[in-house]
Amino acid sequence: MEKMNHAFEKVKMLVGMEVDEEDGPAASDSNNSSFMDDFNRDCTLSTKQRFYGFAICLSAGITCTLLSMLVFFNPIKFGMAFTLGNLLAIGSTAFLIGPKRQVTMMLDPVRIYATAIYLASIIIALFCALYVRNKLLTLLAIILEFGGLIWYSLSYIPFARSMVSKVMVTCFDTDF
Repeated sequence: MEKMNHAFEKVKMLVGMEVDEEDGPAASDSNNSSFMDDFNRDCTLSTKQRFYGFAICLSAGITCTLLSMLVFFNPIKFGMAFTLGNLLAIGSTAFLIGPKRQVTMMLDPVRIYATAIYLASIIIALFCALYVRNKLLTLLAIILEFGGLIWYSLSYIPFARSMVSKVMVTCFDTDF
């Protein structure tokens, strides 16, 4: 019965209902919960608020990405604007599905490598743009970031990465 009550309280938290704080095993479990559980519990938004947050964050991300095209010939500014746009666009989905589920999906074994490549390329692009300030390295990092973004995005579409891989092998397979 204790496990059933604990499971019911977790379901209440997931749908955004208030959970009664009692001096029992459920209260001690909530004290030992992880950072992401606490963060997810504090992020209770209504459906309307979630859609507004998603729309605003996605719009800002797309705007930053499009504005980055205006400074394309200055790779440092381009890298910063493009990367900020990507981070806002990826962050916008956390409004729809919640931050804990977003991180869980990003760390799913199917897309862990795509996530790692994408996040590493973001860090490399920002490092090259802000610290190294080398235009060629920043441009190469942005190309890597764009490829990482595409590969990461394809990981959410069933069989998309295998189809793209087969098409690329077919297109670039040359017999001399």
